[in-house]
Amino acid sequence: MQVKTAFSETLAFEDARLASELFGPLNAHIELIADASGAELETRGTELTVTDARPERRGLVLNLFTQGYGLLRSGREIRGEDLLQGYEELLRDPRADIGRLFRDAAAIVSPRKTILARNTAQRRYMELLRAHELVFATGPAGTGKTYLAVAMALSMLAAKRVKKIVLTRPAVEAGERLGFLPGDMEDKVNPYLRPLYDALGDMLGMQSFAQKQEAGIIEVAPLAFMRGRTLNDAFLILDEAQNTTREQMKMFLTRMGFGSRAVITGDVTQIDLPPVNRAFLREGEEAGETRSGLVHALRVLNGVRGIGFHCFQSCDVVRHPLVGRIVDAYDSHEKE
Repeated sequence: MQVKTAFSETLAFEDARLASELFGPLNAHIELIADASGAELETRGTELTVTDARPERRGLVLNLFTQGYGLLRSGREIRGEDLLQGYEELLRDPRADIGRLFRDAAAIVSPRKTILARNTAQRRYMELLRAHELVFATGPAGTGKTYLAVAMALSMLAAKRVKKIVLTRPAVEAGERLGFLPGDMEDKVNPYLRPLYDALGDMLGMQSFAQKQEAGIIEVAPLAFMRGRTLNDAFLILDEAQNTTREQMKMFLTRMGFGSRAVITGDVTQIDLPPVNRAFLREGEEAGETRSGLVHALRVLNGVRGIGFHCFQSCDVVRHPLVGRIVDAYDSHEKE
């Protein structure tokens, strides 16, 4: 049942238990959408009241919770971040069916868990990973660029479409000086490769990951170790590619052998390399231009047949909603 006044509309749900799940623990879901939409949301029992001078925004929020309630009735679990992704989808298309985000979600089955696309951008990315032997994925932190690439690599390894996985990233410090690290070579490079270890441990379990690493089926190494190798039947992932030089990027791309696939991920707004020195400018370069191999490769390889490109936006971030707003704030500041 829906009641409407000048600036408020009230929606009443039939099932008190489902309404409670929809509103979230201590109305956490309500607060999340209120913060994102700028509307005032209040609950009383099974009723939700939306107050906002903009009728289209009231309608959008009510549509969101109506569809969310329908998903709960069909047996699906709804989290706050799911509602937030649904809200972003309705902003793009007010007539969108947010249930489609879950019903048609692309899935990757890794040995330990099934990974579902959390939004349409991730679904398109997963389709690209399946369709292309070489994929470039750019965008802000928290969009799932590396995590989904690792999941796809493990899925293809389990299906015997590749024989090994090689994960690498440049050992570039993010504006800090770590100094001389103790231990052997593995101990020294581990801090740079920690995010890759975390993703593999999450999907495989640390014991299984250690066994595959010891057997040489999974290799995690700094980019410098890739020179001179040709990797056949391998799934290659280059993470933090914005911190590769042009020479390193070309070297990595030419490691691909027969039956291999490669994914290059990075965020071109977080480059830790210094700009090109004016004294060493090449023809066609401008002073201050970045040395980033990722930026250069995106420009050089654009339009090359067989290569897939995917760019995530701040609205595709699936971490805390503050992350997306932080990214937008930094982008606006840089433009100014």
